[in-house]
Amino acid sequence: MASTLADPQIQRFLKWMAILTAILVVGYSTFHYISGGSEEVGELHYRTGNLRLEDRDYQAALTEFNLLLKEEFANPAGLLGRALALKELGRLNEALEDITAALELKPDFAAAFANRGIILDNLGQYEKALLDYRKAVQLDPEIGEGPDWITRFLRNQAESPSTIVDRANYLELELKKPAAEQHLNNPEEDAKQRSYKLEGSFSD
Repeated sequence: MASTLADPQIQRFLKWMAILTAILVVGYSTFHYISGGSEEVGELHYRTGNLRLEDRDYQAALTEFNLLLKEEFANPAGLLGRALALKELGRLNEALEDITAALELKPDFAAAFANRGIILDNLGQYEKALLDYRKAVQLDPEIGEGPDWITRFLRNQAESPSTIVDRANYLELELKKPAAEQHLNNPEEDAKQRSYKLEGSFSD
C-alpha cells in the first residue's frame, strides 16, 4: 500500500504550506526590523522616515514624519526628523521652528542642537550657530566626531566630512576678525555637511 506522503496532492499541499510559512516569517521579520520591534504606528513612520532621509527622498521623508506627528505632535525625534526633511527641501525657517520646538520638549537633545546649528549656519546666523555647535558637543562629545565609517559607507562618503567641531572652530576664528575680513561661508564645503540623525527609538 502506497504511503500517504507519496500522494501528489499532499506533497503539493505541504510544499505550498512551507512557502506560505516562509513568506509570513520574512514579512514579519521585515516589519519587525523597520518598526524597531514595536507595533506602534508612530514608530513605523519614524523608521521609514529615517530610511527615506538616507535615500535622499526628502519629500517622502516629510510625508512620513508628518504622519508621525499627526499621531503624536509633541515628539522631539519626530520634530527633528521633519526639520531635517524641511532643511533638505530648502524650507529653512520651517525647519528652524520644528527643531526649536523639539528642544523646548527635550532641552538635552544633542542631535537637535547640532542640526539647529547647521540650519542657523545656513541662514547666516553664525553667532547663534556657534553656540548650538558648542552646546551639542557639551551634551554629547561623540557627536563632534562626525559619522563613523559604516555611516559614511552607507552615504557613499569616501572621506570624513567636516565635523561641527571643525566648523565651530572655524567660525570662532573668523568671528574674531574685523567684519570686512571675515569669510564665514563656503558654499562648496558647506554642501558636504550632512545632518545628524537621532539613532534609536523615536520615543528616546
